[in-house]
Amino acid sequence: MAFAPGLRGGARVIWLQFAICVAVILFSGTRLSYYGDVIAEKSGLGRTWIGVILMASVTSLPELVTGISSVALYDLPNIAVGDVLGSCMFNLLILAMLDIGRKASPISSLAHNGHFLTAALGVLLLGSAAGSILLSDLIPAIGWFGLYSPLFLILYVVAMRLVFQFERARSAGFISDAVEGLQYSHLPGRAAYVRFSLHALVIVAAATYLPHLGDEIATITGLGRSFVGSVFIAVSTSLPEIVVSRAALQMGAVDLAVGNVLGSNLFNVAILAIDDIAYRQGPILAVVSPSHAITALAAIAMTAIVTVALTYRSGKRVLLFSWESIGVTLVYTLASLALYVRR
Repeated sequence: MAFAPGLRGGARVIWLQFAICVAVILFSGTRLSYYGDVIAEKSGLGRTWIGVILMASVTSLPELVTGISSVALYDLPNIAVGDVLGSCMFNLLILAMLDIGRKASPISSLAHNGHFLTAALGVLLLGSAAGSILLSDLIPAIGWFGLYSPLFLILYVVAMRLVFQFERARSAGFISDAVEGLQYSHLPGRAAYVRFSLHALVIVAAATYLPHLGDEIATITGLGRSFVGSVFIAVSTSLPEIVVSRAALQMGAVDLAVGNVLGSNLFNVAILAIDDIAYRQGPILAVVSPSHAITALAAIAMTAIVTVALTYRSGKRVLLFSWESIGVTLVYTLASLALYVRR
């Protein structure tokens, strides 16, 4: 059995360290999201904008730090790219997991149709990433990074601008209404900023060590760096998204949960560009496994399923499952199997 060596000697220490890092990210990610919401209220910038954009970027902080440390400290480009694209895929699986067993209507039937814009922009960015992986040999470089990296960053900035304009133009303020009851008058603004910064540093420290552990796990298990980066590391760095989305649903803020997931995927593609710039040995997509295109294409397919569900708005379930949760889970499972076969 491939995992047997991982159960003996020093391998146990590696798995223990991995579990500790995951636990730290889970705890500090929860607190970071909480204090981010406090800051949104204290700053007076409004939760419709800050809630979606800030939470999406904050919960993607582990992917950012893991990616940069993977290429800058450990020379593990496959771990970096696998983490970013694998997180995009896993983020969409979060919506399916949260939808399973809900007594209420499926999440897609309750979310606002304004998410169409974010989903479409996500397909555009992920499609650009998939195309760049498959055509990396044909894309010229700018110094040590690929021409696609400035494109990713420009597309991300344009996407944020479009989403901001759309949200500002829409008077309903769906997220603000959903969380209007939350008040943080008992917590001084300075304390919120200090605690936010402390938990951010804790996440940075834990996420910086993850690539090293991922490389050790890939060696111990024989699963390969592309598979480990797309599954193990991606899942662990996506834990803050799980926590934030679940908390949003418990508050009844369905749009906050959906916006956090789709917004995180936009930010993740921008992280891919940052990873490329941080990798000084040449364009990163030219040296990684072509298997990462599978992950990007799977994330596109999963986003398409979510978009169809948001449009169709079916309230029907098959036992405990909505049809979109079944579709998203099926695509994720098939993509993971494909990555395992090509490891």
